[in-house]
Amino acid sequence: MTAAGAAAGLEQASDLVQRGCGLDVKAENALPGSPDWRITRAGPARAVEGFADRVSVCPGESIALRVSTTSAFYTVSAYRMGWYGGARARLIWKSTALPGVRQPPARIDPVTRMAHTEWEPTAQVDTSGWPEGCYLLRLDTQDGKAQRYVPLTLRSSSSAGRTVLVNAVATWQAYNRWGGADLYRGSTGKSGSRSLQVSFDRPYANRKGAGQFLVFEAPVIALAERLGLPLAYTTGLDLARDPDFLREAAAMVSPGHDEYWSPEQRLHVTRARDAGMNLAVLGANCCYRRIRFEASPAAPDRIVVCYKNDYAKDPGFRQGSAPTNDFRRPPAPDPESSLLGVIYAGYPVDAPYVVSHPDHWLLAGTGARAGDSFPHLVGIEFDRVNLSFPTPRPIEVLAHSPVVCKGRPSYADTAYLSLPGGAAVFATGTMRWVEALDASGPGGRKANHGLDARAGHFTRTVTANVLQAFARRAAGRAKPAQDNVAAHYGDTHASITHS
Repeated sequence: MTAAGAAAGLEQASDLVQRGCGLDVKAENALPGSPDWRITRAGPARAVEGFADRVSVCPGESIALRVSTTSAFYTVSAYRMGWYGGARARLIWKSTALPGVRQPPARIDPVTRMAHTEWEPTAQVDTSGWPEGCYLLRLDTQDGKAQRYVPLTLRSSSSAGRTVLVNAVATWQAYNRWGGADLYRGSTGKSGSRSLQVSFDRPYANRKGAGQFLVFEAPVIALAERLGLPLAYTTGLDLARDPDFLREAAAMVSPGHDEYWSPEQRLHVTRARDAGMNLAVLGANCCYRRIRFEASPAAPDRIVVCYKNDYAKDPGFRQGSAPTNDFRRPPAPDPESSLLGVIYAGYPVDAPYVVSHPDHWLLAGTGARAGDSFPHLVGIEFDRVNLSFPTPRPIEVLAHSPVVCKGRPSYADTAYLSLPGGAAVFATGTMRWVEALDASGPGGRKANHGLDARAGHFTRTVTANVLQAFARRAAGRAKPAQDNVAAHYGDTHASITHS
């Protein structure tokens, strides 16, 4: 990118922010991209790593970075993630050389086994002029031998008339093993040593510091920006904080892995859906774990609390907070199916995705026929329609894929439903959907798990159909679901009811 191009981009974005009208996504993505955003030299562990003091800020606010490095100097490059003609990112800002410091190792709380740091701030970054959106800040050592990412969201001030892209930061943190423990396992490698709460006051160990962003979120952000839709950007944490942000949103997109929600986030999303906001769930295992945010010594809402089956030991629960266990489980059962239409059904699976309703308007342009299958597209977790749990009706099954999970046969379902308030909900039923958006076969990006170009074309086409239809609020009023659950699961409990 030339200096003139970068300056023009900054001027345009700053003008849009100052006018308070949200980002012009088409104009932003017409600017020159920066193909060099990817990390090519990760370097040794701990050579350089860091985190921001907040998961999101409004454009114009400052953030503190806390960086540890073995290098005498390092730089920070801020890349806004999008489409940009296929480059997928644009360089917005780059620091001068900053002095490096080696910070202390992780601290482990003896009670909760939470790994965290007490690092000092090493850089203050002013985001004035940065366009709203999803960012990766890249840390580069002076010698060029080590690089790491720090994710950051520049959140939108309004979602009115826009499709909201959500960064699932609580789920990123749940699977972050920096310091030796996450919400699944710890020092012994087994669940008994897992953390009972996890902290944002540490770098991400996985995917070169990017957490789960590059696999489960970046591909759908690129597609949405390529379509030029009016978009807004936020995080699950911000949805929990702000009961009004989604009030006038056209739609919300839940990404490929969006497992950990607070009750506040769920309440605010449900209210918006019931008032006409469309909901696209592009993964599986969504809204499964119930969490609580707590303050760390550094700032509010920097700790994710999830005791799971040990919820009774949680001091917050003893003091009256909701249990931090699965939403569907006692003592306060609230199955996720009442929000999503589908419910989490199992792990692990690897199965073909089987189309059962090719004539549905959301599958237009795919060329799919009844019985067509896409190898490996169902995995590694899956959802299904299960009328044993609260299920909004009418609900329409578009794909009904046989799976075997831990020796038990079942089905993964892609479903579309409409609600009395006019909203529509689309749920893929598989965690690999967003990954498949990047599957393009020979000469293109190759997604994991053997996903091929056919799967890429199918998922990109359907997702584009969903996003374009859902960009108009209350899509379910114009396109109501035609209930077909009985065709797949028989007549048991098949009467049409609304939840």
